[in-house]
Amino acid sequence: MKKLTSTIPLLAMCLALGACASNPSNSQIGAATGAVVGGVVGSALTGGSTAGTVVGAGAGAAAGYEIGKRIK
Repeated sequence: MKKLTSTIPLLAMCLALGACASNPSNSQIGAATGAVVGGVVGSALTGGSTAGTVVGAGAGAAAGYEIGKRIK
């Protein structure tokens, strides 16, 4: 049973990485970068609050996605 519980997450991770087979678009790169930067800023502004980090990451991802769409 222990082998099965460690194999399932590994299988899920392999399937998720399969989605990365193509080159990401500028929107996807912008969203990922914005989420990281927004999460760091949100965490810093709220003193390490989980809610601040999540809200910052969401706002950063949305902003990064929009900025990425405009870059050619």
